[in-house]
Formats: sequence, C-alpha cells, structure tokens
Amino acid sequence: MNLRPASECLTMQDVRAGVDALDLELVALLARRFTYMDAAARIKARRESVRDEARKAQVIANASAAATAAGLPAGLAETLWETLVEASIAHELGKWDASHKD
Repeated sequence: MNLRPASECLTMQDVRAGVDALDLELVALLARRFTYMDAAARIKARRESVRDEARKAQVIANASAAATAAGLPAGLAETLWETLVEASIAHELGKWDASHKD
C-alpha cells in the first residue's frame, strides 16, 4: 500500500493506513528494545541490579527532552516511558530469573 504523509491524507482510510503502518514499526522497535533487556539480564550478575531507579529517571528524562524537542504534548513521554520502563524491568527480571536458576 502506498502511504501518504499525514499532511496529504484526504480520507480517514488514508489516516488509518498511516497509523496502522506506524504501529507496526513501533512494535518492531519495541521488540528490538527488549533484546537489550535480554542482554542486560544476561550481563547483570545480581538480581538487585535489575531495578536501577537512577537509570530509570535518566531514561524518562531523555525521552521527555526528546519529546519536547519534537513538539509532543507535555507529559506524554513521561507517561509512556514510565509504563515502558516498568514493563522492561519486569521482562528483565523474568529473563534474569530464568537464566540464573540455581
């Protein structure tokens, strides 16, 4: 399907096609991001190091700054990244537990 840039969408079908295509790209990026959580679980020697509140704050601040620079609504990145980082921590803990069985 030939996707139109948002500024050239003429119908809701055009808009929905663009959103659906971007959602697939976002899912692919999330899957790629989670491969780094797998790597972190493999590398970290201690389960307690999985949760790093200072790093969590840094990741959220970085996303917030990038979102502000991109002109996104205030608070959007913080809300999304809070959920993303917590899901990432949960995933990493699960991977850590699975790979460090006694």
